[in-house]
Amino acid sequence: MLVALEHGVSTFISMGEDPVAMQRFAEEVAPELRAAGSFVSGDSATVEPMEITRLQPDGLVVSPAFSHVAVVPAGATTIYVGGQNGVDADGKIVSDDVAEQSARAIDNASTALETAGASLADVVQWTVFMAEDADLNAAYEAIGPRLAGPGAPPLVTMARVAALGVPGALVEVSAIAAVVPR
Repeated sequence: MLVALEHGVSTFISMGEDPVAMQRFAEEVAPELRAAGSFVSGDSATVEPMEITRLQPDGLVVSPAFSHVAVVPAGATTIYVGGQNGVDADGKIVSDDVAEQSARAIDNASTALETAGASLADVVQWTVFMAEDADLNAAYEAIGPRLAGPGAPPLVTMARVAALGVPGALVEVSAIAAVVPR
C-alpha cells in the first residue's frame, strides 16, 4: 500500500495495490501538488530550503548503519511504502537466497517510491522483518550500500520473526520517506 500525506492536512491519496492509481499519482497528482505549492512551506516567493535532520544523540550508540532520530520539516510530503518481499511482478519468490531476496525487496520498495516521486535517498525510516534463521550479514551486505544516502543514515527497526506472510519469504521491508521542497 502506498499513501501520500500532505503536511498535517487530512487530504491523502491511498492507492492500495492499484497500479493504475499509482501511475495516475506519479503522472498527474504529484506534479499538481508541486505546481499548487503543496510542497512549499510559507510564502512561495520566500521559500527557505528545508531538509530532514537525522540525529545521533549523545549517550546513544553511534552507528554508520542507522540514526536514532529524524526530524522532518513541515511542508514535506510523507510517503509510506508497505511491506515488500523478494518477489517478482507475479508474486513469486525470486530465490531461496536471503541476499537475493533482500536485494529484490529493496528494488520493489524503490519502484514504489519512484511511483510517488521519491527515491531510496528520501527514506527516513526502514522497518525490516527477517526470518529467524536467515543470515542477517548476507542480507545487509547485499543491500547496505544502496541504503546509505547522503548525510546521516536513515532510522532502522529490525526484527527476527518465525515466518512472514508470503510463503518462502526470508525478508520483508517497509519504508517511510519524506520529500522536501527543493
